[in-house]
Amino acid sequence: MIEISHVTKRYGSTTVVDDVSLEIPPGGVTSVIGANGAGKSTLLSMVSRLLEADSGRITVDGLDVTTTDSGTLARTLAVLRQENHVAVRLTVRDLVAFGRFPHSGGRLSEADHRAVDEAIDYFELAAFADRPLDRLSGGQRQRAHVAMVLCQGTDYVLLDEPLNNLDMRHSVHIMRRLRTMADELGKTVVMVVHDINFAARYSDRIVAMRDGALVAHGPVDTMLTPGVLRDVYDLDIPVHELHAGPIADFYG
Repeated sequence: MIEISHVTKRYGSTTVVDDVSLEIPPGGVTSVIGANGAGKSTLLSMVSRLLEADSGRITVDGLDVTTTDSGTLARTLAVLRQENHVAVRLTVRDLVAFGRFPHSGGRLSEADHRAVDEAIDYFELAAFADRPLDRLSGGQRQRAHVAMVLCQGTDYVLLDEPLNNLDMRHSVHIMRRLRTMADELGKTVVMVVHDINFAARYSDRIVAMRDGALVAHGPVDTMLTPGVLRDVYDLDIPVHELHAGPIADFYG
């Protein structure tokens, strides 16, 4: 379980996350939605210890993210940042292998190599495994970064806008694989996503934020409603029920 208790983050006089308390149960997919500037990425960064909270407490599987040693935390949760610039000329295999560092310390064992191969296969990257990242499309590079996160072998996977710069086909592929990671591999997947229909289709739970505050959270069918969407986006958005679940009609 991820427990967030009265967490606040400020930059000067600006509060970007405002006294947020939230529990995310283990297992399944949780999507964090909200307009730009809602505090979504900042909250995820504090959960993953990329940012330090000004007040409050965050635990992951009972581990306080502020005080837990880096090695233990890296074997508990993996994070994909919103921006992933690789300065050196790595291959896909090199990048994915970085995910094993918390386990191998840089000296990969036979088991580590197997984990790298499995992550590459899981995201259908075998044909590009030995290709430099700068010779891949944006979608292929993003899949390689998500494969690295999977290769870390953690129970908790945090992703900040994993669909960045992806076309529809690659977005669907990534979301399907993340859904499968939760269902078949038992991962707890938490991600920031802008497309609320992707969130509705592939998530178990949605967390909605606005202006740094928590607006609402719960199962998809209780969250994807005109009332909640109005509170989050200040728009009147019709919601239709399809065979796969609710869908927001931005053009209605």
